[in-house]
Amino acid sequence: MNGTEVVAIYEALLAVTERMLETARAADWAQLVALENECRRLIANLIAAEPHAPLSGALRSRKVELIRQVLARDAEITNVVDPWMKQLQAILTSASHEKQLQRAYAPD
Repeated sequence: MNGTEVVAIYEALLAVTERMLETARAADWAQLVALENECRRLIANLIAAEPHAPLSGALRSRKVELIRQVLARDAEITNVVDPWMKQLQAILTSASHEKQLQRAYAPD
């Protein structure tokens, strides 16, 4: 894979992370999982390609900029998803405690 193709994968990764951010903001968790899988696929392609495609000049600069943008989107996604994850964890913890109480005080 040549440098231009590697940069194209980074551009696709940025596009997916931007869609992930939009999806997280819309609280479409099922779609977010599907996009995470697409992101993993692209990252696997990059891992396979990187050792064989050293970049120089403008391509390296573009790659660095794309990585910065992907990381920024990832941070934004985390900011959107974290409160929902904490809420979900609280619900699950509460349900677990309720089950434990039911078992402890259930008539034999």
